[in-house]
Amino acid sequence: MKLFVVLTLFPEAMEAYASTSILGVARAKGLVRTEFVDFRDFARDRHRTVDDRPFGGGPGMVLKPEPIAEAVEWVEARHGACRKIALCPSGRPFRQAVAEEFLGPERILFLCGRYEGFDERIFSVLGFEKLSLGEFVLAGGELPALCAIEAVARLVPGVLGDERSAIEDSYSSTGLVGAAPDGARGLDHPHWTRPRVWRGAEVPEVLMSGDHAAIARWRARQADQALQARLKSMQRTVD
Repeated sequence: MKLFVVLTLFPEAMEAYASTSILGVARAKGLVRTEFVDFRDFARDRHRTVDDRPFGGGPGMVLKPEPIAEAVEWVEARHGACRKIALCPSGRPFRQAVAEEFLGPERILFLCGRYEGFDERIFSVLGFEKLSLGEFVLAGGELPALCAIEAVARLVPGVLGDERSAIEDSYSSTGLVGAAPDGARGLDHPHWTRPRVWRGAEVPEVLMSGDHAAIARWRARQADQALQARLKSMQRTVD
């Protein structure tokens, strides 16, 4: 069973999401296990302090290493060694290829930041890797952690109702659409369902033809066009 453990100051909020939709189904099937641990419980002072002022001055507070270290040791004493991932803006960008990579380790421990960030010894001493959801800043790492968990969980065999859904995903390394520059696959093709005509817009005729080879070729072209449009948009942003 795939195990995700999350160190967070808001376990109830994360549990509410993880008990529904795809993650809830994965848990109900016994394919994925998620645990949310409040690392404030490992603070030893009476105020349960997990943060302090930064050395050298500056705004905000920094998460202390001691409560996090004790939480990690408690988790690994129960479950065994985990791959340790800290969610922070300066980390390795999270992509579909990373989700596929995370499918390998049996146990992954996510650490959700708050305030101005972590004491650097969390990385140099405890061995956490840095992971970023994108070039933007949130109040904490809870939402990125849930995104990463869901992206990995849906790749676990048996979680989705149709295994082709994961294989043909946008950016899937095993998908059927055009290759993206980073070695992952490209975007998914557009989709239509009933009714055939809605507000004057009709489903493309090729999808009604029954010619599966022609449909596959058409979908590949559509996916490639979507990828090229995205790359042009990214280039405009860089320029």
